[in-house]
Parts: sequence; structure tokens; C-alpha cells
Amino acid sequence: MSVSKTIVISCAGMGTRLGIGSTKALIDIDGKPLIIRQLELLKDFDDIRIVVGYQMEKVIEVVNSYRKDILFVFNHDYRNTGTGGSFSRAIKHASDLVVSLDGDLLVHPDDLMRVLHSDKECVCGAIPCTEDPMLMKTLTQNGQIYGVGFSREEGEYEWTGLAQVKTARLTPGDHHVCDMMVPLLPLPMELIRTKEIDTMADYEHAVAWVKSGYAD
Repeated sequence: MSVSKTIVISCAGMGTRLGIGSTKALIDIDGKPLIIRQLELLKDFDDIRIVVGYQMEKVIEVVNSYRKDILFVFNHDYRNTGTGGSFSRAIKHASDLVVSLDGDLLVHPDDLMRVLHSDKECVCGAIPCTEDPMLMKTLTQNGQIYGVGFSREEGEYEWTGLAQVKTARLTPGDHHVCDMMVPLLPLPMELIRTKEIDTMADYEHAVAWVKSGYAD
């Protein structure tokens, strides 16, 4: 890894589908808040920005108790913007490469490091496993899978929200990160193992996954 990069964790949303009255960044995953589990995997990276909105004071307090060098970015319009709105606020003056990571996503440590220790642009897909997923349409050329579009109706893989792209190529927006990716497609796709937490069933599966040591 030689190119400098900025990692953006978007956790400004309210997590209403989970129905526990807490931002998903703070939900307990086998004894630790989700945001701390993410930061533990990112211990070797310096430029980390966390976008906060709902329950921002609690998120800041928890993060600062673990690590003091995180840059917080505020999305005060979190009720009306998607993940792209948070991501866009954090990419100002970012490094050459920027990584998008949703605050409700657990990624297998080996897969996350494979992405982060590469300097290549990519979008990350997973085997579909959540309710009502955003799907990624793909094509394969010379053994490499490329993401070519996003759809609720068709696609071979589930869009995970994890991507690594050149900052200078991004156009800010207030909708979703996948909308910001569309003008950059096709991009190489990395297949990763994840657990996204949208519902209580997702949460239970995520906790069991961590307890099992990320066993498939």
C-alpha cells in the first residue's frame, strides 16, 4: 500500500428499521459497540473520518474513549439525506483514495484488509443475504468481475456500501453512495463476506457470526 487514503465511516442515520431507538453504530456486538469493532480492524490507518448525526454526542464519546485521533464530520441534515450525503460531507480535502464504509456493516477482517491494503479502485459485493437488498449488476472479463450497475430487481451480488475510489473522480450528492459510484462504473468488484444490520434478525446473525470467529 503506497497511496494515501481516507476512510469514511458513515453512521449519522437513525437506524429506524432495527427499532431499538439507537444509532446502529452503538449497538452491542458480543460485548463491544459496532463502531469499536470497526475501529479495531482499522488500527493501522491514520486518516479516519466518522460522520455523525443522530445521537452524535454518544457516538463521539464512545469513539473518543477508544481512540483520540478520529476526525468527526457532522451531517445535521441526517433525517433528509442518505449515505451519500454523509459520505460527501467527509470527502472534502480527503486523500488520493477514499474508502466508504457504512456504520452498520461488519466485514470479515481478512476481506476488509484485502481491500484496504490495495491501491486499486473497487466496489464490494457480497452473496445476497439481507431483506430487500440493493443488488449489483456485473460482467466478467478476463477472469475479473466488474460492477456495472445497481438495481433492486436484478443483480448477481448484493451491494455492501464498501468501495475504494479516487477522491478526485467523485461528485458529491445527498442520496446514496451507490448513486455516487454510477458515473465511475464499470469498476472491479471485490467479493467480500459481510453482515449488514438492518433488522433484528440481521443483528442476531451478526452477533452469532462474530462469536463464531467469522466462520462461514
